[in-house]
Amino acid sequence: MPSPLDEVLWVSLPYIVIVVFIGGHVYRYAVDQYAWASKSSELLEKRWLNMGSQLFHWGILIVILGHIVGLLVPPGVTQAMGITTEEYHRVAIVLGGASGLVAYLGAWILLLRRLLITRVRRTSDATDFLVLILIIVTMTLGLYNTLIYDVFVHPFPYRSTIGAWLRSVLTLQPNPNYMVDVPITFQLHIVFAYILFLVWPFTRLVHVWSYPIFYLRRAWIIYRRARRPEVVVHA
Repeated sequence: MPSPLDEVLWVSLPYIVIVVFIGGHVYRYAVDQYAWASKSSELLEKRWLNMGSQLFHWGILIVILGHIVGLLVPPGVTQAMGITTEEYHRVAIVLGGASGLVAYLGAWILLLRRLLITRVRRTSDATDFLVLILIIVTMTLGLYNTLIYDVFVHPFPYRSTIGAWLRSVLTLQPNPNYMVDVPITFQLHIVFAYILFLVWPFTRLVHVWSYPIFYLRRAWIIYRRARRPEVVVHA
């Protein structure tokens, strides 16, 4: 039976997070378009940035795709495709664990870069550190769940519990019963994800939505250099 805390965490809070996430982005774009950027510090230091950014972005992309499939696609769909629960679980651990470790290493490099390189640290604000710390804490819990709990404790059926709960939230029929027996580390992983999504619109993370994919189809800009008029000297 869900407790009052369960009702808050798994019924009310998800919708608060969604409203703040969407409304915060709309507000930020409306009043602060000039700050809608990643505030790049590439001119201050490139080596750590290139290494950390590449590792984090490629790793987190696979992690996000894995979360989408694992949480939004019901187990019956993959089973109908001939993928057994055991096969899916093995792929999730290997691929999810590997990509998670890659992204995790990249996040630590980016955090240490901001802490240890003086020029970068002086141009960073509190939200820069907050975002990286939240990402690292959330990923630490996720990696523990994937590589420690699922492997050495027992495989947890998150697709039929956490996934079912998330699908119930998105269909506006939240059912906290799915989350009652979920291990605490899985619940904490979700809670820290809540916090990350709540602060997202008010940090540098908004630049995720500004990736220049539309540059590929926009009109070309042609630059021409104007010649100086010739000066004619009359004798």
